[in-house]
Amino acid sequence: MSGASGTIRAAFRQPKSVWAVAFASVIAFMGIGLVDPILPAIAESLEATPTETEMLFTSYLLVTGLAMLVTSWVSSRIGARRTLLIGLAIIVVFATAAGLSGNVESIIGFRAGWGLGNALFISTALATIVGAASGGRGAAIVLYEAALGLGIAIGPLLGGLLGHLSWRGPFFGTAVLMAIGFIAIVVLLRDDGPRPEPTKLSAPIRALRQPALGVLAAAALFYNIGFFVLLAYSPFPLGFDALGLGFTFFGWGIGLAITSVFVAPLLTRWMPRTRVLQIALPLLAVDLLAAGVFIDDPAGLVVCIVVGRLVLGVLNTVLTECVMEATDLQRSVASSAYSSVRFLGGAIAPPAAAELAHLIAPAAPYYAAAGAVLVALVIIVLGRRALARVNGPDLGAQAEAEALSVADAT
Repeated sequence: MSGASGTIRAAFRQPKSVWAVAFASVIAFMGIGLVDPILPAIAESLEATPTETEMLFTSYLLVTGLAMLVTSWVSSRIGARRTLLIGLAIIVVFATAAGLSGNVESIIGFRAGWGLGNALFISTALATIVGAASGGRGAAIVLYEAALGLGIAIGPLLGGLLGHLSWRGPFFGTAVLMAIGFIAIVVLLRDDGPRPEPTKLSAPIRALRQPALGVLAAAALFYNIGFFVLLAYSPFPLGFDALGLGFTFFGWGIGLAITSVFVAPLLTRWMPRTRVLQIALPLLAVDLLAAGVFIDDPAGLVVCIVVGRLVLGVLNTVLTECVMEATDLQRSVASSAYSSVRFLGGAIAPPAAAELAHLIAPAAPYYAAAGAVLVALVIIVLGRRALARVNGPDLGAQAEAEALSVADAT
């Protein structure tokens, strides 16, 4: 337990440059859940169907996933700092354009452009934080996942507060915050550090041929279906207004951040990472089944969302740690390869959920998501030999001592 608390302490004792990237990461991740509270409002205001509205997630995540395949190639040639800044600038432009749109088709298109900027930023941010952070790789991943959790929490809250005034408000609010993140990177991240060797354009695709990374990416694809059914589909059966949805998913994100930062490190000290995955995935599947059972009970469905967020926080952190330990590849290459597949799972889920609800029953998306999560579990179990490396000693006693000594010296 002391080792886990040491990793957590080290995670929050970082240079200013790391905090600048982490702050911008929070804002970038806000984009994932930002539209959540305003989906019903957009559907009503622009006379769009639920499936059309869910495409706001799909276009964003699909382009993010595909663009992830080239981000390591870009950042290895122009540097991490420039890649981060280009990504943030693209998000500012397309978020503003989405806020000015007059129909749902335009917003879908601008969210796709937003996804391009998001891909450039997110993949590079993880590699930058891991490379520059004090306290070792474990502390860096905890900080990155904390940024993810806070971003997913603040995004719906901001979306709900601004969306209560107008569905356009969250888009303009994000553009302003991204501009602030851009300035923070300019001021606080002075250089890239050692320039990595330029990677080939095909590097992420070839990286997926490595058994451990391939297993993790395949599992994450199906796991993300469960993640985004809970996040993107739930606003419709809940039936809350923008504020109600904003506060509901703000709580979701806070819970995700807490388990990412505090619970996941404890669990991985007590047992191998693969065992944590084998416990958490079936728990998530059970939670999704329960969400289907309580589909007509808003209070029960909120409880399922709350419980789900706690499990998701553990899974996010442990999967990210596994990816960083799975190969000897450059971190940016491994991150790009894994994230590209993971985001494709998120792109599939929202419109598929809306169609299942329309064609079968409102509870059907949750049952399908539970099935997808169980597929992820089967992949992890069948691939346990390939994943033996991720249970290695990287975050063991020696790294723990290094993390504590660096943290205490900063």
